[in-house]
Amino acid sequence: MSNIDSLYRAIIIIIGELIMITGLFTSIYLLIKVSVKQLKALSFLHSYRTQLESIQHNIKGVLLLLFSGLVLSILTFNGYLVYNQIDLWYYMTEQLATIPPNYWFWLGIGVSQAFVLVVIAHISTRRLTATLPNIQAKTKSIEQIKANDESVDKFFGILNSIQITAIWLIVITISTRLLPFLNMISDGLYTLLKVYLIISAGRLAIILVRVIVDSLEDLVKKYTLSSTVQDSYQRLYGLLPLLNRAVEYVIYIGTATLSIQQVDFTAEFALYGNIIIRIIGIIFFSRLIVELFNLLIDKFLLVRDNLTDIQWQQRLTMVPLVKSTIKYVIYFSAILLLLSALHFNVAPILAAIGGVGLVVGIGAQPVVNDLVSGLFVLFENLYLVGDYIELGEAKGVVEGIDIRTTRLRDPDGQLHIVRNGQIGNIVSYSKGYTLTIVRVGVAYDSDLERVYEVITEVGKQFNQMSEQVLAPTEVEGIEDFGGSEIVIRTATKVKPGFHREVGYEFRKQLKQAFDEAGIEIPFSQHVIHFKDKGMSPK
Repeated sequence: MSNIDSLYRAIIIIIGELIMITGLFTSIYLLIKVSVKQLKALSFLHSYRTQLESIQHNIKGVLLLLFSGLVLSILTFNGYLVYNQIDLWYYMTEQLATIPPNYWFWLGIGVSQAFVLVVIAHISTRRLTATLPNIQAKTKSIEQIKANDESVDKFFGILNSIQITAIWLIVITISTRLLPFLNMISDGLYTLLKVYLIISAGRLAIILVRVIVDSLEDLVKKYTLSSTVQDSYQRLYGLLPLLNRAVEYVIYIGTATLSIQQVDFTAEFALYGNIIIRIIGIIFFSRLIVELFNLLIDKFLLVRDNLTDIQWQQRLTMVPLVKSTIKYVIYFSAILLLLSALHFNVAPILAAIGGVGLVVGIGAQPVVNDLVSGLFVLFENLYLVGDYIELGEAKGVVEGIDIRTTRLRDPDGQLHIVRNGQIGNIVSYSKGYTLTIVRVGVAYDSDLERVYEVITEVGKQFNQMSEQVLAPTEVEGIEDFGGSEIVIRTATKVKPGFHREVGYEFRKQLKQAFDEAGIEIPFSQHVIHFKDKGMSPK
């Protein structure tokens, strides 16, 4: 029976506490309501009736929030005492006996201070809300940049919401410290306030990054006069989306990490946030370093000033290889840094890579052969990017020389990819000079001296007209006697790689000159004879 009596007394005590708390908060609210009503009745405060009603509404919200937290705390605490079979009557008697005589005096002081805080908070939020639009307008007018208007509006809209919520959270947190019976929840509210401020700062930081990114392009266009700087910016502009995402992820993870650190039982998980931030930083900066190296290489190596054609071709050949080598080195280093960030010991990994490389090198001799052949091609300048060469059955302009392969584009547009280890004889049309061989067919009854004279004259004129022709055309003589023509062989000395283009144009000019001189270019003709057998009709 004693347990049942103790349970009944506990229920009565809990109900009594709730009634007392309800009466206390109701009395406070009625007092505030009456006070506001009396203030509105004053003639000199008629213009502030709306503000006074807003203050009353805000105080009501704060009291409801405090009342809800206190009721939840009373139910939780009393439930804990009942669960541990502690008699609430004796416990409350002992606690009331420990209350000092001046407790109620300080309670009244705390309520008064909380009331003053609510008034100050109301005035502050209204002043800040009225000031933010002016700051927003001035921010949008800076440098007359319009690209960031939407981001600026969103930033100040979120900032206004955050400052109102943060101020009232601060008021509630301080009020719980001022009121003695709410001290038990003040620490929790303080933690909640810190977490909210951290998350809010993260939200504002993300919007601020977007504002900066939106403004950057207009600023560069407005103040960049140098074409070199403009080109460099365009090269790096492609990294802005990656930068934006990386910064957003860092802010998200940093915000979550700081928030987790505020709670004792989750603080140990904050270590993983730092690891993720390091990984994001390594990935972004490795990509940035690659782009910066590419930019510097293009700026200092791909400059045509005072370079001969051969030197320029050498630059065009080596620059892609240098870029590829630097890219692979940077990305390999980034992988090692990522493994180190994940607390892997990279020393055994490097040793294992060396051992695996030895085994692969023994088993992959064709690959090694390609690599070695490619290095010899580069070091001995057998051919360069832009050369017209012939490798076995492949013929065309060299588009690229990699460590393992060579890429040729033939005149019909097909791309030939030849392994360096399979390259045999190399025929180069781009070393020093090349000859354009044009074979001309004339009729058997043509005056050969006249034909030679016309060809020689066209060759001299062509040499003066074309920069690709190095010397006048030479008539080498009769090459063949065809079925309906005499074939005359001509040779024109031209710059490397231009033999096809020069040949096309030279044939065109020869045709025009032959037409003017009346020289016939024969073509195959078929003569059909019909034999009459003298048969008479029946």
